[in-house]
Amino acid sequence: MKRGYFISFEGVDGCGKGTQIEKLKAYFEEKKADVLYTREPGGNVVAEKIRTILHDPENEINDTAEMLLYAAARALVTETIIEPALESGKIVVCDRFIDSSVTFQGYGRGLGADLVLSVNKIATRGLMPDLTILLDLDGAAGLARNQGIEGKLDRMEMEGEWLQNKVRAGYLELAENDPERFLVIDATKTREEIFEIIKAEIEKRGVIEC
Repeated sequence: MKRGYFISFEGVDGCGKGTQIEKLKAYFEEKKADVLYTREPGGNVVAEKIRTILHDPENEINDTAEMLLYAAARALVTETIIEPALESGKIVVCDRFIDSSVTFQGYGRGLGADLVLSVNKIATRGLMPDLTILLDLDGAAGLARNQGIEGKLDRMEMEGEWLQNKVRAGYLELAENDPERFLVIDATKTREEIFEIIKAEIEKRGVIEC
């Protein structure tokens, strides 16, 4: 059986990942593709509990512990959900993956991209997405979107735009260094314009044939 195809969505908080994942879901359903959807941190019972801990603004978590908690959740979802799905030939769509830790903890927290990448490659046993869709947006704009939709911000979002803009710079550097994997899209475009770009890339790469 042919191995499946792994797609991740990345970007600063509020960039519109959820909207585009829903549009992609509808597209794949129309094409009758075999797809698994998951998110990070989360995806299984334990990882979802870690997500709650990480997002709760009442929790004081130092930078190293934060990195390791994200890696722990990623190790769980990779082994129990993502890898089995890929092995069975499914397309996997994940809301965030390893690049989120490299940017948020490596660039944003200042732990260093190389260190964070090394830790997370242990967690994922070297698994990386085949395609990473980066919705590029200014940090302040993303936070404003989230505040308007959700009415409140989580622990990471409450750090403010300084963290989000460091994260954005990190994403753009990662994309520049790995252009074959990353598709960078201006997230100020309309939802429809963004999805047309994503759909064109999916079709160009022959993902639907997986």
